[in-house]
Amino acid sequence: MTVPSYAAPSRGPGESALSLRGLVKSFGGKPAVEGISLEVPAGSFYGLVGPNGAGKTTTLSMATGLLRPDAGTAIVLGVDVWRDPIAAKRLMGVLPDGVRLFDRLSGEQLITYAGLLHGLDRATVAQRTGELLEAFDLAADARTLVVDYSAGMTKKIALAASLVHAPRLLVLDEPFESVDPISAANIRGILTDYVRSGGSVIVSSHVMDLVQRMCDHVAVVAKGRILAAGTVDDVRAGSTLEDRFVELVGGHGPTEGLSWLHT
Repeated sequence: MTVPSYAAPSRGPGESALSLRGLVKSFGGKPAVEGISLEVPAGSFYGLVGPNGAGKTTTLSMATGLLRPDAGTAIVLGVDVWRDPIAAKRLMGVLPDGVRLFDRLSGEQLITYAGLLHGLDRATVAQRTGELLEAFDLAADARTLVVDYSAGMTKKIALAASLVHAPRLLVLDEPFESVDPISAANIRGILTDYVRSGGSVIVSSHVMDLVQRMCDHVAVVAKGRILAAGTVDDVRAGSTLEDRFVELVGGHGPTEGLSWLHT
C-alpha cells in the first residue's frame, strides 16, 4: 500500500528540511545534549542512531518544539521552531517517543481530530482519514477506541494522525517499536513513497540493519554529541552500519563471567 497521493509536498532546490545548530540541554545539571549541529537535506530519509541515553529523543524533542533548548536553534524548512512555532509545526508531522494519545477516541476520531486541528475542512479530513486507515490496515478497527488498540496499532494510528495534514517533514522517534514485521514493512513502504514524492523523514531507531536498508543518510549520536554524520555509505566506511556503530560508540562490553548461567 502506498502513501495517499495528497502527501506529495514540494521543496526548493538545495534547502535543508531540518537544520540543528548548537543544541544544548541539561537536566538537573547533567548534560543530555552537548552542542548538536545537524543538517537534514530536503528529500532525504535520515536515520538517527545511538545507544540508550545518547540524547536522540531529547534532540528530536527540541527540534520539533516539544522541549525548549538551553541554547541553540532548530530550523524547519527555513522557519525557526522557537521563534515561529506555529508556522514550523504546520510543516511537520511528529511521532514522539512514548506517544500519548487521546485514547478515549476511536482511531477514526483521532485522525479526524488531528486533521481539524491543522485547519483542514471536514470533507478533506474525511477523505484522508479513510485513505490513511486503509493504508495502515486499520479500517476494520476504525471505530474501536484507541485505548483498546495493541501497542503496534497505537503506533500506527499515531503515525497516521501525523500524516493527515500532508507535512513536508516527518520526525519519527522509534516508529517501528512494538510493530510486527508485516506492519513494519507496510510502514517502510509508505515512508519510502512519501520521500520519493518529495517529503523528508528523520527517524530514530536502534535497528541498524533497518536504518542501513531504509535510510540514505545517518548520524551516530552518543553522550549528547554527534560522532559521525553523512550518507550511510560514508558513515559505515565499507563495513556494516552495526559494526561501524559499535566501533564509534565504544565497542562491545565485557562478556566474561556469569558462569552460573553456563548449563
